[in-house]
Amino acid sequence: MTSVPERSVKVRRVRFSYPKGSLRRHYVDGDLIMSHVVAVLSAMFPKGEEFFIRSVHHYSGRITDPELKKQVKGFIGQEVVHGREHETLNATLRAMGYPTHRVDAFVKRSLALGDRLMPGRARLGHTAALEHYTATLAECLLTDPRAQALLGDTEVRNVLLWHALEESEHKAVAFDVYRAVGGTERMRRRTMVEASFGLLGLTIVATILSMLADPATYNPRRLAASVRALRRSPFLSRELRARIRDYQREGFHPDDYDATELLARWRAELFGPDGTLNDRLASA
Repeated sequence: MTSVPERSVKVRRVRFSYPKGSLRRHYVDGDLIMSHVVAVLSAMFPKGEEFFIRSVHHYSGRITDPELKKQVKGFIGQEVVHGREHETLNATLRAMGYPTHRVDAFVKRSLALGDRLMPGRARLGHTAALEHYTATLAECLLTDPRAQALLGDTEVRNVLLWHALEESEHKAVAFDVYRAVGGTERMRRRTMVEASFGLLGLTIVATILSMLADPATYNPRRLAASVRALRRSPFLSRELRARIRDYQREGFHPDDYDATELLARWRAELFGPDGTLNDRLASA
């Protein structure tokens, strides 16, 4: 395998907080469905990030490229912090009535089963596929002002922008590890199909179950307005869906979608000299 290009995969020690009453019940711009969707996705992250770390770390001893070894270290560090910060958010959402603990428990059981039944390369293939989903959603959030507007000015906006930046920074790491250890194109495509069924199926079912426990779901006007907004969501756009599908293209690589300028802009916006999240960085 040829050497991977240099990439900045920096571990930022951040801390976010959610004082009681700082989030309204439907914290995603008052939208019913998207508030539940984001809660479900956030609930998946802690155990999902642990699975990603295990899958990549399993092969870390076989990586010989010094640049990729450095990126693997950054990837693991970033994912550890992501999991921790989403656990904090999930506890807040649970206190607000979202069943994040139930989603977390289901994901934990499912991924433990995957650890037992799937060979290492298949687990790594699933990780690379799911990283493509997170990077695509992340770059949609960082690119589209409509997506950013949904999050208002809450701490949820801050944690998701930071998470999105780092997902884009390390989007090729698991993929490059997969190729470095001999992962095939056939398995790459197959694991993407399997990961898609699992991710989309769980997201849809868990969101419906979460909404059924929310009294606002039974308000026809609220529900209809939220369905209309969902159909116009930038996260369901034709362009985004095409980018997800592009993973199945022969020779695909995450760097085919160059985010160099996007990353430079958001690093400066969030963590530059006047970065809006500098006060969330833990002191050394």
